[in-house]
Amino acid sequence: MSWTPTNQQQFFRLSQPSLIPACCFAIFYNGLLEFSQCPTMTINGRVHANGPIYLGTTPTVSLTFNDSVTTTSNFSAPFVDGLSSGWTPSNSNTWNVFFKGSPGYLTNTKGFNPADYHYIIEIPPAGEDPMSVTGRTRLYNQAQLVLLVTNSPSGTNPAVRLTVQASIAGQVPGADFTPLSFYFTNASPGLISSNLPFLSLTNRFYDQREYKTNLVTQVDMGILALWIWTNQAVKSKLPPTSGSYPNILYVADQRNVTAPQMPVVRLKNAAQLPYNPYGGTGIFGPFGFTVATLNPLYVWGNYNIQIDNSGNQSAATTNTTNTVPAALISDALTVLSSHWSDAVSFTSVYAPGNANYSATEGTTINAAIITGTMPSTGTSGTTFSGGVHNLPRLLEDWIGKNLWLNTSIIRLWNSQLATNQFRNPAGFSPNPVNPYYNPPTRRYSFDIHYLLPAYIPPGTPMLLSMP
Repeated sequence: MSWTPTNQQQFFRLSQPSLIPACCFAIFYNGLLEFSQCPTMTINGRVHANGPIYLGTTPTVSLTFNDSVTTTSNFSAPFVDGLSSGWTPSNSNTWNVFFKGSPGYLTNTKGFNPADYHYIIEIPPAGEDPMSVTGRTRLYNQAQLVLLVTNSPSGTNPAVRLTVQASIAGQVPGADFTPLSFYFTNASPGLISSNLPFLSLTNRFYDQREYKTNLVTQVDMGILALWIWTNQAVKSKLPPTSGSYPNILYVADQRNVTAPQMPVVRLKNAAQLPYNPYGGTGIFGPFGFTVATLNPLYVWGNYNIQIDNSGNQSAATTNTTNTVPAALISDALTVLSSHWSDAVSFTSVYAPGNANYSATEGTTINAAIITGTMPSTGTSGTTFSGGVHNLPRLLEDWIGKNLWLNTSIIRLWNSQLATNQFRNPAGFSPNPVNPYYNPPTRRYSFDIHYLLPAYIPPGTPMLLSMP
């Protein structure tokens, strides 16, 4: 697995401002950061943990950092995940880790504000001023599109409210006193299709990691882009030529569920994201697009691999020139290949070599990932977080397939809805109970464009450096 920059000529080092965009790190963890038993990785970008960093790989694997690594604590290499061999925890020469930055690493640094950032994806409490310090940092208030799904006060279908809000006089969109609202108290499939054609609420699938049936708020990103451009009410509220085109979609599915169910958000048909062409072209534009949700988020198929007429030039490659600045912000993130089948998830049990779960080769995600994990709670095979290489969750058989992520991985909180612990893939020793995936060849790269101010994805949280 290689974390290779997309354009080294665009690289520059940040100075020491008090606020730093989180995506300027290849990896940022607000807490313990584990590279334990990772596959071969070369990371070309800064790495930081507000907590300890666990290292240690087997002799056939190497972990190389080509930029500085910092931690507010120390490095160590304990055995985790039920292991008892592979390296010598007390001898760093056996960890197969190489620091090539300048400086290579720093321990016991002051780091960045170790606050609980989860509030940024939560719905504001009643009465909170959107222009307060807390209010301004909530994605709910930063978004121009706010989609809420709840139980219906009348009828048998969910209630749906889409709020279109604009930034007035430099205020956050959430402070808009005259937002445009689409509200349906009994949102039947036909009513949704006629008014919000990008939205579906009837999909269901089974997540074998969570042992849950997912109730899905599904957004078709291609249809959303067309709807934004063609809906006259939206265009009147957010004229694209004024620079107010929406660049953040906030989604919350708060339907009541039973114990074996989980409300989630899924994005599909997202090879080309909504964007404002008046923002320019290339790496200094167009303006990007971020999706934020307090729910677990699933991305189905390729994400952000092209802009108008560019073709799939950014599929299965580290070339992100023809993409837009994008972020996926969620409680937890799962990647589904285009071969994923909702129906199969209910009728076929995952097993190694099961063709029903064979993932699509070359699936590509071009976006910063800002999300949560279930942290390690011990050293056994059932108490491991999976490490940073397993932060993007998977549910398919990826053996022999390449998964491309051009990204910045930012772990800011513990997952609060998708809370089942990581389980090892099939064939792991000791043999895991109910495995649900096999790993791909991980083509994970830091997109160095994020070091350019013009390419920071909308809504990216800022990290406060401690004095």
